[in-house]
Amino acid sequence: MIDYFSEVFGAFFAILKGMKVTFVTMWKPAITVQYPTEKLVPYSGFRGALLFDAETCISCNQCVKACPSYCIQLENATNEAGKKVAKVAWYSIDFGKCNFCRLCEESCPTKPRAVWHSKDYELTFFRRDEMVRCWKKGFDFVGMYWDRAAQAFKKPEGQVQIETTQERFN
Repeated sequence: MIDYFSEVFGAFFAILKGMKVTFVTMWKPAITVQYPTEKLVPYSGFRGALLFDAETCISCNQCVKACPSYCIQLENATNEAGKKVAKVAWYSIDFGKCNFCRLCEESCPTKPRAVWHSKDYELTFFRRDEMVRCWKKGFDFVGMYWDRAAQAFKKPEGQVQIETTQERFN
């Protein structure tokens, strides 16, 4: 009989303990965001879309060597004599293969880094062509994709940037 009442009281106190958590949480202010118009900014270590700066890149191939999924390709720029210079002619990342491991960013020796993860978590791809982003001199940080039907580079549509100024780690 004593075991029965001790089990009832134990269950009663467990329910009270759970209700305490519920009531404490219930009186805290809501953090609901009106999603399409407002977006939460992820924490500082978040690994979103990769961005690239062709002006900063020294074409050292460290990011290509560090990538475990082989989704990065680049070509060195050449001068008039045909010799390679420490600039990149073009750079591409295939987001269909990328696993967002951040090894390319960590291996980049430039300050600020030429390739880095943004805080963008909404990448939209409507076709396979849009998954391969390319950068050349004069392209912005988001990059462009090669449209095979139009035989031209196009800016990706539908991608909303979380912040206009992207955080870059030195």
